[in-house]
Amino acid sequence: MFEILYQDDELIAINKPSGWLVHRSWLDKKETVVVMQTLRDQIGQHVFPVHRLDRPTSGVLLFALSSKVAHLMSEQFSTKQIEKTYHAIVRGYVEGEAVIDYPLVEELDKIADKFSDKNKPAQDAVTFYRGISKIELPIKVGKFDTARYSFVELKPQTGRKHQLRRHMKHIFHPILGDSKHGDLHQNRAFADYLGIKRLMLHASTLKITHPITQRKITIKAHLDSSWQSILLQFQ
Repeated sequence: MFEILYQDDELIAINKPSGWLVHRSWLDKKETVVVMQTLRDQIGQHVFPVHRLDRPTSGVLLFALSSKVAHLMSEQFSTKQIEKTYHAIVRGYVEGEAVIDYPLVEELDKIADKFSDKNKPAQDAVTFYRGISKIELPIKVGKFDTARYSFVELKPQTGRKHQLRRHMKHIFHPILGDSKHGDLHQNRAFADYLGIKRLMLHASTLKITHPITQRKITIKAHLDSSWQSILLQFQ
């Protein structure tokens, strides 16, 4: 059973666990247990996706309960009327706050995007980030006897594919557990030391305007026990 964070006659939001696909995908044709079908069975009605979270990302995931509302909400996302806040654990010390303004070339999937234009120019991509706390652990990685990590807040101002993961890699603070854009040696050492093997990226808050009532809504998803056990060690 998914934790329901918000529900009315038009919308429903859940706290998506890490490891779940939002819907069936060419990327994993064998996977039959996905969020859309499971949530549909849980509440007894169809749900319509309005945005997505990567499979390894946890946190606030919003669905519409009709195709009409899904269209209205998708417009809010595409016109940047939505405010999203994520939290992550990254390699190295991140202090203060800044903006990453670094255009990204679209990442294409070999199967799903087989016929897409592979020569599209880089798209604008902007992310605000803020260091919250940091820690140094006795984890040996390469020639170093300790490893430094930071707990950070991330606010994407655009919605490019894997934007947060790619932007943090760009500033040399990759997100822990990121198998595609991260530091594989750090990922392995971090997982072995703490016993946690997942992407340390969580969609914490989603601020929207209700498409029918026009009411401002803030939806929050708490960090799970694996996160809490790590954060207890941070300064």
